[in-house]
Amino acid sequence: MRFVAKQLTSFQEDLDILKQNTVAKQEPFAAVLACADSRVPVELVFDQSIGHVFVTRVAGNIASAEIIASLEYGAAVLGTRTILVLAHSGCGAVKAAMAGKAVPGQISTLYRFIRPAIDRANGDLTVAEKVNAMIQAGLLRDASPVLSDLVKQGKLSIAAAYYDLGTGKVTLLA
Repeated sequence: MRFVAKQLTSFQEDLDILKQNTVAKQEPFAAVLACADSRVPVELVFDQSIGHVFVTRVAGNIASAEIIASLEYGAAVLGTRTILVLAHSGCGAVKAAMAGKAVPGQISTLYRFIRPAIDRANGDLTVAEKVNAMIQAGLLRDASPVLSDLVKQGKLSIAAAYYDLGTGKVTLLA
């Protein structure tokens, strides 16, 4: 992976031309459902520049109705061919959901989406993070008739992956 090897090519592109070509339209080839965590720089990790990746972000990389709607738009309207649910190490949302403690504001509303992964993780944070990504990918495949139909037609694939903050490596999950 070029990100890990510190050999990015995306910044060599002429940003003026790139911006000019994306003002009127976007044509991303993939979509990523990532955590809102600022340490997960999706475009950098995958060595992509403006207009190539349709990124949705929410704490815990959960497939809420709003996220599903956004990803449906990416696939059905923009033509993304792949959706990747990207979990990461040290996820604060998963940690908080595991702890189940009182938190300020509406943060705890995310817990119900993450709870099924926690229930299967036997107290292991890394397992919970990975299982959560796989569950969310399954929800995208099953809960959205739009995405499900595109998958059945062979026009879309949906997968889960795990980003290690320490190494920068992304691993596909089974």
